[in-house]
Amino acid sequence: MTSNDLAVAPAKDLADLLVVSVEQAVAAPYVSSRLAEAGARVIKVERPEGDFARGYDNLVHGESAYFVWLNRGKESLCLDLRQEEARNTLAKIITQADIFIQNLAPGAIERLGFAPDKLREQNPRLITLSISGYGDEGPLRHLKAYDLLVQAESGLSSITGTPHGMTRVGVSVCDIAAGMTAYQAILQALIAREKTGQGRHLSVSLFHALTDWMNVPYLQYVYGGKTLERNGLTHPTIAPYGAYAGSDGKEVLFSIQNEREWQQFCIQLLEQPELAHDLRFSSNSLRVEHRQQLNDIINTVFKTLSRDELAKRLQEANIAFGRVSSMEDLSEHPQNRYIEVDTPSGPVTMLATGILTNGKAIQPGPVPALGQHTEALLAEFKTTQTV
Repeated sequence: MTSNDLAVAPAKDLADLLVVSVEQAVAAPYVSSRLAEAGARVIKVERPEGDFARGYDNLVHGESAYFVWLNRGKESLCLDLRQEEARNTLAKIITQADIFIQNLAPGAIERLGFAPDKLREQNPRLITLSISGYGDEGPLRHLKAYDLLVQAESGLSSITGTPHGMTRVGVSVCDIAAGMTAYQAILQALIAREKTGQGRHLSVSLFHALTDWMNVPYLQYVYGGKTLERNGLTHPTIAPYGAYAGSDGKEVLFSIQNEREWQQFCIQLLEQPELAHDLRFSSNSLRVEHRQQLNDIINTVFKTLSRDELAKRLQEANIAFGRVSSMEDLSEHPQNRYIEVDTPSGPVTMLATGILTNGKAIQPGPVPALGQHTEALLAEFKTTQTV
């Protein structure tokens, strides 16, 4: 089956909903993109120069990779909200909205006259969402925040990396965590509105979304006094469980979870069945204790086989593994699902979302050019202005 066989028309589940989003960067566009892919009509309000994420790079034949990923299926409305006329236009559109999203700097949306509590006084069915760095309360609520800053502030950086130093998680994990948290909160609010007829205000922050994900190391530290060490691609308490290089220098990461797998590994991978009964390695705790000696044995064998040969042997032995893939590997990965998305500069083939619905992948709408829908939206909502 090909990716084209998996593709279907855009979903219609939220087709009757109007979403207005004054958004920029990653977290809020993530939420509204998922609503758009569920069938909602999403009006993306951009400043005249556009969402600054349009300029993060120009690597997708002139488009930003971030923007293409997060803005499929939206309408772009350019408004200079410093101007009263533009604010009046936005206010008029919001009166017909089901959901209002914003992630401007702390206090900015209130200064523009669109405080969520005021909007909900005028329209009690409205669901409002504000995404910020640190939330609506606490001593840091007024701080600006970006993904990497929150990776550091949340403690994520302290447990990510190698014994030699901390590293950044390679994707915008705090933004994505906030976007995912906000999306599920909106869906819950929509269900509640069906029951009560009332909307609600939702506040999501990058910091709190990510610190929720940090609960395991937090609980281990607070209640057990244990600080998680940075181990790179090696599991701290299971051995062997980590990345090992083949003869071609490429790595495969595998995991031994029980004694049956350890025996299979000794027989089929190492071809040293006697190691399964070696007292140094006869339990996981002992393998961890003698990890360096074990690694020396593994590396001696592994350096005679390429990564893909090792992966084949691990699969035959029914031992869980994953190749340590480069971007080249990912781009050619046989398990990929693809979708084709229209952009202002031409179609883009990209990785599909992680969901199949009744065996079919979601097919999103096109990525809008800056201000592409401004004129039509002003006409639809019967406003005339210079934007």
